[in-house]
Amino acid sequence: MPPAASARRPPSASRNSARRSRFRAGGGTALALPTDVTDRAAVLAAADRVADELGRADLVFANAGRQLISGITDLAAADWDAQIDLNIKGVMNTVQAFVPALESAAADGRGADLITTSSIAAVRVLEGFQVYSATKAYITQLTRLLRTELGRKKIRVATIEPGMVDTELPDHVTDPAASKLMADLIAQIDVLSSEDVAETVAFMSAVPRHVNLTEITILPTEQII
Repeated sequence: MPPAASARRPPSASRNSARRSRFRAGGGTALALPTDVTDRAAVLAAADRVADELGRADLVFANAGRQLISGITDLAAADWDAQIDLNIKGVMNTVQAFVPALESAAADGRGADLITTSSIAAVRVLEGFQVYSATKAYITQLTRLLRTELGRKKIRVATIEPGMVDTELPDHVTDPAASKLMADLIAQIDVLSSEDVAETVAFMSAVPRHVNLTEITILPTEQII
């Protein structure tokens, strides 16, 4: 099916327009749906619109996330809730909204892929990242368990665990030490771009249907933390 995109914080109108223009120049169709993925009803409505305008989804990439770093004794409960709501509940809302379409695609003999974004923070010990890392560990384990059920239905389930990516994610960070760590990485090494992650997703979904690349860690070559 043609690509559709929804986001917690939608891209600017100019970015959306540029992306649609690229698809159309290649003879394709694209649909951009600004959606708060923490709102279950909104995600369900977005899934319905995708089905109505583009057909049933056969590739779902649950990528929305938020990173708010603080010491646990700071008791930044609002930050904890914000990360849990987006990083965990947002993914669960996406699963609820799109798994039926993936089941239909697989039953029709088409490829069907559910890909999530975790993080290397899920498996590394980084001071101050307690809640963020825990939400990403949840996503990694959730993906493994979803595969045991959905794989029997020929739906491939996988997760990507990126290292440092040059996106707006570091802009959320208010902890000075974590902000310096990320700024130094961006300044000192050639970090990943969102296009690098997108190409990885495309590769994972393009392999033969009987092949499931279940967990991919993608790091800048020079990143060592």
